Amino acid sequence: MAGMRRLELAEALHLGPGWRHACHAMLYAPDPGLLFGRIPLRYAVLMQMRFDGRLGFPGGFVDLRDGSLEDGLNRELGEELGEAAAAFRVERADYRSSHAGSRPRVVAHFYTKLLTLEQLTAVEMGAPRARDHGLEVLGLVRVPLYTLRDGVGGLPAFLENTFIGNAREQLLEAVQNLGLLEPGSFAHLKISTPP
Repeated sequence: MAGMRRLELAEALHLGPGWRHACHAMLYAPDPGLLFGRIPLRYAVLMQMRFDGRLGFPGGFVDLRDGSLEDGLNRELGEELGEAAAAFRVERADYRSSHAGSRPRVVAHFYTKLLTLEQLTAVEMGAPRARDHGLEVLGLVRVPLYTLRDGVGGLPAFLENTFIGNAREQLLEAVQNLGLLEPGSFAHLKISTPP
């Protein structure tokens, strides 16, 4: 992840008062559906279109004086996703990684939360009524975790979008480590895998 260094969580939490902490979560659920009756969806993964036109994950800046990283993240999820976010809670066990950049002295903490398809669908349906919808968040999108026969449509085309910060790398690392793609998909897709 260019310009960012990976940190252990304990190290990230002890960086000092000059650092800001941002927490984001990838929400995902098993999806037994088939696209066009033949392409397995396998999982539904949510991302959002941000106010700046970039794709990212729900979340935002948290203040450690108000509680834990997870407290702040769950507050942000409620603001961006609405009431359906109250049906689950992102916990420390959902933590995946932390990355720091020297400028503007921000640490990005990343979480993944497994939901049921019903919970994920409720988030999608309720998000337009969330406080930040139409302001910070312009809409939710599901990540296509398949590749069409042309070798371009689906995930390869999706990855050509513009992502905020290291969200693209977080997505690729998470779907690979969680086994959300067919084995060998990264080699077949001809996309670079995260370190």
